[in-house]
Amino acid sequence: MDIEAEIRALQLDSAEDNNGVVNPEDAKPEEIEMTDKVEEEGMKDGVDTESQPVQSEPKVKDKEVAAPEDTEASDEIETEKKRHLNVVFIGHVDAGKSTAGGQILFLSGQVDDRTIQKYEKEAKDKSRESWYMAYIMDTNEEERVKGITVEVGRAHFETKTTRFTILDAPGHKSYVPNMISGASQADIGVLVISARKGEFETGFERGGQTREHVQLAKTLGVAKLLVVISKMDDHTVNWSKERYDEIESKMTPFLRSSGYNVKKDVQFLPISGLAGTNMKTRVDKSICPWWNGPCLFEALDSIEVPLRDPKGPFRMPIIDKFKDMGTVVMGKVESGSVCEGDSLLVMPNKAQVKVLAVYCDENKVRRAGPGENLRVRLSGIEEEDILSGFVLTSVVKPIHAVTEFTAQLQILELLENAILTAGYKAVLHIHSVVEECEIVELLQQIDPKTKKPMRKKVLFVKNGAVVMCRVQVNNLICIEKFSDFPQLGRFTLRTEGKTVAVGKVTDLPSSSSA
Repeated sequence: MDIEAEIRALQLDSAEDNNGVVNPEDAKPEEIEMTDKVEEEGMKDGVDTESQPVQSEPKVKDKEVAAPEDTEASDEIETEKKRHLNVVFIGHVDAGKSTAGGQILFLSGQVDDRTIQKYEKEAKDKSRESWYMAYIMDTNEEERVKGITVEVGRAHFETKTTRFTILDAPGHKSYVPNMISGASQADIGVLVISARKGEFETGFERGGQTREHVQLAKTLGVAKLLVVISKMDDHTVNWSKERYDEIESKMTPFLRSSGYNVKKDVQFLPISGLAGTNMKTRVDKSICPWWNGPCLFEALDSIEVPLRDPKGPFRMPIIDKFKDMGTVVMGKVESGSVCEGDSLLVMPNKAQVKVLAVYCDENKVRRAGPGENLRVRLSGIEEEDILSGFVLTSVVKPIHAVTEFTAQLQILELLENAILTAGYKAVLHIHSVVEECEIVELLQQIDPKTKKPMRKKVLFVKNGAVVMCRVQVNNLICIEKFSDFPQLGRFTLRTEGKTVAVGKVTDLPSSSSA
């Protein structure tokens, strides 16, 4: 027995020497794996595990979990203080969107060094050394093998004044529908452009994703744009002012033609996503002597938040649903507020539901206002009865459910030799709805200069035209007039993988409300 007591005393001594931290070299491989898992779990919860050494006694962790209930209330007050913005990263495939997103999370302390080292090793094994930052955002295996984003990645980070939700949209043209669903939830956009020779040109040519993404972002209501010129540290660029100016001078007229007020709503800045230069702190003059503007975090902080109405009728388009102790739906609140215990409707199937719990950025909250990305647990409806595109709405003033509406349509670029007439079929994207539609009647063409309707009867229109028309869909969809709820009244038409037109809902049939 004496020997056992001595051993125990020795173990306690060694634990004290290391301040209670298990030395990874002394630990068994299983223990190291365990600490790895703990760190990963901590990372998922947005906890910076570096600041808390892994405890040798698991009991301490249990105590931390069972925190008093007051923290929930303080959480709520905390979230009220900081404003919230949704940022979508858009741009051509391989411009460096996921890398920039990953670097932001690393710089703001959401990811620890250990995890980065793991990703670096994984990227090296795939002989793709420069991809490791993108692995923070691109989490599934398909994305890592191909090196392209497929689904819209989400993550959260905070600066001194603002809570941000990053939406990392795919740049590849096959995944534009996913990019549309990402951009439709965003308040501001970060357009990532590669400064590397040849890469900017590919993205900017006709058919490049830089053009399509800018036009879509404007249509989907991304009012402010940060144009981030990345890969400035590339050996073909070397922080060259000439290259930066060339890209800015080519992009400015295009952004203007897409409907952006370049002086007020657009800001250009150079960064290196992989090295993290000019992101959290301003770039060193020894690297880039000509840049006197802000760094990325400062630019994001200085953007004005769009005004939203917390007292308006509640609207939350559903982008995803799953089962978790009840039915949970995900989406962004476009108008109004939601509280635990509220009675709401799921439209268009008019199902009455009750709100059991509201989660915002992983935290449970009692109430949430417009602009927040939420997970809402509901009772009174089964998960299989909900489709993405349905809308959670207030009972008193529910959203309109229609199969036909009148719209103002701007034709961007039809397919080769195509014209738009009555009978034209396309895929309609409006908030989280994706539905086949047909243009059943062209009502009148609008003169782009005077913005007034032309007199003559219109039978067909070509590229660049603006036209009022009636659009029909097969199933009921939930939409609003653009003048009442801009986010729920703007749409894009796509066909054969190309965006052919953008538009806004101007009128709904009078019998459409529930």
